[in-house]
Amino acid sequence: MTTPDGAPVEVRRSARRTRTVAAFWENGTAVVAIPARFTAAQESEWVHRMLAKLQRQGERRAAPGRKRPASDAALAEHAAHLSNRYLGGRAVPASVRWVSNQHSRWGSATPADGTIRLSDKLRPMPQWVIDYVLLHELAHLLVAGHNAAFWKLLEAYPETQRAKAFLEGVSFATARGLAEQDRGPHDAD
Repeated sequence: MTTPDGAPVEVRRSARRTRTVAAFWENGTAVVAIPARFTAAQESEWVHRMLAKLQRQGERRAAPGRKRPASDAALAEHAAHLSNRYLGGRAVPASVRWVSNQHSRWGSATPADGTIRLSDKLRPMPQWVIDYVLLHELAHLLVAGHNAAFWKLLEAYPETQRAKAFLEGVSFATARGLAEQDRGPHDAD
């Protein structure tokens, strides 16, 4: 079996998996994990359903405007988009740039001059994590501290809690030498 794009599909049956079905990419193969007790008809139904889900996810990631902002100009443009979408366009930075000198922070903002800097250690991370850190710093242009008003601004972004947990996990792993990379930043700001 192959995906509509011609990639191989592997179905993995698991006795430990009792109710859930999962799909993910592994080395160019679409893997669908199903409970071992599924009938052939259930397998066929769920494989098709999960391959459609993987395709939708791929289309969303490839959609215009979803390309990772590689340059400072692209990052500033993306910041404007995020400000408009989640903060009503109220956060307007004077500059937004990638930096390589932040070793204890994921990002920083200076409200006095409207500048935002993101650690280049974020570059390989998922886009939703980069977006969270960027929104976090945009919110600091509106509210300096981490009070209730600040966190209220970030409620609109649906990946806030997930991104915070992701960054905490990365910090935990790097602080204990569990990651292959150099030790990374430990705080959002």
